[in-house]
Amino acid sequence: MNSAVTPPPVFNPFRQAQFVLSAARLAQLPKDHAGEAAFVGRSNAGKSSALNKICDQRALARVSKTPGRTQLINLFSLPSGHRLVDLPGYGFAQAPLEVKRAWGNLVGGFMEHRPNLRGVVVVMDIRRPLTDLDWQMLEWARSRNCATHILLTKADKLGFGATKNATREVEATLRARDFSAGVQAFSSESGLGLETVRATVDQWLAQTPTGDVESAEVGN
Repeated sequence: MNSAVTPPPVFNPFRQAQFVLSAARLAQLPKDHAGEAAFVGRSNAGKSSALNKICDQRALARVSKTPGRTQLINLFSLPSGHRLVDLPGYGFAQAPLEVKRAWGNLVGGFMEHRPNLRGVVVVMDIRRPLTDLDWQMLEWARSRNCATHILLTKADKLGFGATKNATREVEATLRARDFSAGVQAFSSESGLGLETVRATVDQWLAQTPTGDVESAEVGN
């Protein structure tokens, strides 16, 4: 008789993520102590697909065929009371100048002033990492001493050796510029690196309490 006991399934809090709201202005964001982990990246880097994979949901984050189409801050709640934040993508070449300026004001204001922010995942296509706009995001994070993790997506497009070399090159470039950040390869197709990014975000959010607080509004 087989007496082996089947272990209970591992609870995945990301699977319970739920959409909360979309904000066009910083003043529309919740005013509380809930920790937030933000995801940001070029509009064609696979950010929405990565978020959906991390949360094991097919359509939590909107995947658009038109890069840069959604220019809102989207919030998703977790069972802990903390939140994931999907920031608008950048680098959309066809967008009007006023849209690009609005993006800078919205995302820059969030990065510089949002008190809930505990860490930022900067999503980059592993084949085209560390663009000028990526560096702008990284410098925003460094300016406020915010934990940073670089997610090199679409690793399934490269072979094992090329993926390893690309990751090492990003790490070496960061060291050369004295920038501290986690770096990992990731694939929304195969799930490569999935548990690593989940553990990173978990660690960020576990370090912050929840609860209501009155705070000054920043932005319009």
